[in-house]
Amino acid sequence: MKTFDELYRDILKRKIRLDEPLPADYDPYHLDCLLHPEKYAPVLHIDECQECAYERACQNSCIFDAIRPDEEGKLTIRPDLCAGCEACIEACRDGRLTASRDVLPAMKAVREAKGPAYMMVAPAFFGQFSEKVTPGQLRTAFKALGFTGMVEVALFADILTLKEALEFDRHVQHTGDYQLTSCCCPIWISMIRRIYHELMPHVPGAVSPMVACGRMIKRIHPDAVTVFAGPCLAKKKEAREPDIADAVDYVLTFQEIQDIFQAADIRPEELADLEKEHASSAGRLYARTGGVSHAVSEMVDQLRPDREIHVRSEQANGTKACMEMIRRIKEGQTDANFFEGMGCAGGCVGGPKAILDVEEGTRHVDAYAGKAPYNTPLENPYVRKVLEELGLGTVEELLTEDELLVRDFS
Repeated sequence: MKTFDELYRDILKRKIRLDEPLPADYDPYHLDCLLHPEKYAPVLHIDECQECAYERACQNSCIFDAIRPDEEGKLTIRPDLCAGCEACIEACRDGRLTASRDVLPAMKAVREAKGPAYMMVAPAFFGQFSEKVTPGQLRTAFKALGFTGMVEVALFADILTLKEALEFDRHVQHTGDYQLTSCCCPIWISMIRRIYHELMPHVPGAVSPMVACGRMIKRIHPDAVTVFAGPCLAKKKEAREPDIADAVDYVLTFQEIQDIFQAADIRPEELADLEKEHASSAGRLYARTGGVSHAVSEMVDQLRPDREIHVRSEQANGTKACMEMIRRIKEGQTDANFFEGMGCAGGCVGGPKAILDVEEGTRHVDAYAGKAPYNTPLENPYVRKVLEELGLGTVEELLTEDELLVRDFS
């Protein structure tokens, strides 16, 4: 019988169509996972566990308690609890777990879209599909796949930088006050909400740049199909959260995008360069650890140059380091007042579905940020255009905007 990955590859060879007969001898459960990924957790159990030689390492690795025994004692993955951190995939040495794939329903939705279809790329995208591929060539490649256009989510990281800076100015007034960033990593936010929920008052209710981008597109084009591409499996779960499920229709990883290019025989490096510059250096740096802290610190100083209390940031990489940082916060062992947690080492560029290793990915992100025509969101004219589209006359009104940029953490 074909494995899950073999079935996935066989279907991709059919140019992402199911018109032709399916390959013989496959597991119907595997096909259902590929056709209806929304029914399952971001991590799939693709092979039966007869007897675990590793003392249920997958269950022991899950900090969210998403892997539980069913009535027969078999371990199952709870879709409502799985955050998509992939710790269990790494822990299972027998390879019985894998990341879900959203390629088939996503591309079907793009082909059948009644309105425009937009690909929204994470700030970590630069260099992932070869050093030779420019952002403009990637934009052309997505148009060749049927997308109306490509939007850099880094533009909305610019806007969230402004909001986080204003939130910092409002909430951090005295020594001992602090803020936990809320606008980037879904694993970080899941940890706080589920494990350290007593710290939620220190988290501003801001959506992620991905969600802000999707909501903005759907405000302008209500019938649009929105697809996000990034290095993170956890974004698939974030897009399904009830209070923000209106923003992003499908999430694909960089590896899935590469699979699509190969199946469709699209070589981005050979295509025309449709160059557009929308994001500042600050927004592009969100892709790596320290990027959010740097952007918010710079923006607080620019918005409130006379402020006595400046941003003193601290960052953590990976779930263990995040938990250690939270321990020190709770025990008063740090004098920082702005905390940035990243579920992956190195930040988003270290995501499990990145194509490049974290060092090379970071190098590309830094280089791309260095080429930005604008240094900060306040200098970015496209930020002003978005604010005008939101009906906001001043930057400060971002604190009262509650439709696109705010989420309900209750």
